[in-house]
Amino acid sequence: MCTAATYQTRDFYFGRNLDYECSYGEQVVVVPRNFPFALRHGGELARHYAMIGMAHVAGGYPLFYDAVNEKGLCIAGLNFVGNAVYGKPQAGCENIAVFELIPWLLGRCANIAQARAALESLHLTDTPFSPQFPTAQLHWLLAARDGCLTVEATADGLHVYDNPAGVLTNNPPFPMQLFALNNYMQLTPLPPENRFGLPLGQYSRGMGALGLPGDLSSQSRFVRVAFTRQNSRSGEGEEESVSQFFHILGAVEQQNGCCVLEDGSCEHTIYTSCCNADRGIYYYTTYGNRRITAVRLHGENLDGGELKAYPLRLAQSVFYENES
Repeated sequence: MCTAATYQTRDFYFGRNLDYECSYGEQVVVVPRNFPFALRHGGELARHYAMIGMAHVAGGYPLFYDAVNEKGLCIAGLNFVGNAVYGKPQAGCENIAVFELIPWLLGRCANIAQARAALESLHLTDTPFSPQFPTAQLHWLLAARDGCLTVEATADGLHVYDNPAGVLTNNPPFPMQLFALNNYMQLTPLPPENRFGLPLGQYSRGMGALGLPGDLSSQSRFVRVAFTRQNSRSGEGEEESVSQFFHILGAVEQQNGCCVLEDGSCEHTIYTSCCNADRGIYYYTTYGNRRITAVRLHGENLDGGELKAYPLRLAQSVFYENES
């Protein structure tokens, strides 16, 4: 499945692990302001904020997994299988197909306040992109400097939750994920206090976090990444901040072979992303290439009308210190 998180030092950062058993040929895609997004239920986003993110491009259309716009609003869609429920188009609503949600929000909203207002009239539909790309069951982490939200469409309607943890994984629904943190409130990065009434001592560093989950289930990943994010420390500079963000998501990355599915395939972390939302820089690593690659939103002509796609660098890049 997946994990998404936020992080702030001098700048605001957002990113995710995409955990799955296979790749769909995703690329880093820049969408300029004049790329036309035709909406399935009427209308068009003819001019909008520019955005950059990870997407599969199908028929010239970017199917985004996660993205950030030029104003610093970020969003990631994560699997929410068994709980996501979408409807048919309804009169009097802003009918948006699930695959349109990311460009619809990023194209028109500059911050969380605007996104929250836009979501009030939203009706998510189950309209598929194509027969080859059926509607995915997702929920979303939406964040910027002014806040963080989780958006879920379930059997009882669309829910927009404030997300004080700044992280999201998959199932169960977000209120249950957040409530589960109550079971771990005693965890600390500090040495534990002996309250046993016996002459006991620490035999290892890190014992303040005894009980922190380490398995790959979505609830455990939520707790682990929330603890890691909450206690992370780094400098304010770009390289230090980006490095620390990759370490935060590294706490819950999945290694090939540790999560075997019924068909024998293995879920693993296909890529990890980190967006500097303030500067419009999209960083990523892949399972096979640990070297960080970056694409700059503002390095492109943002007043153009055509997509710019960068294939992922999948082969491991190694620096040999003494190669002749």
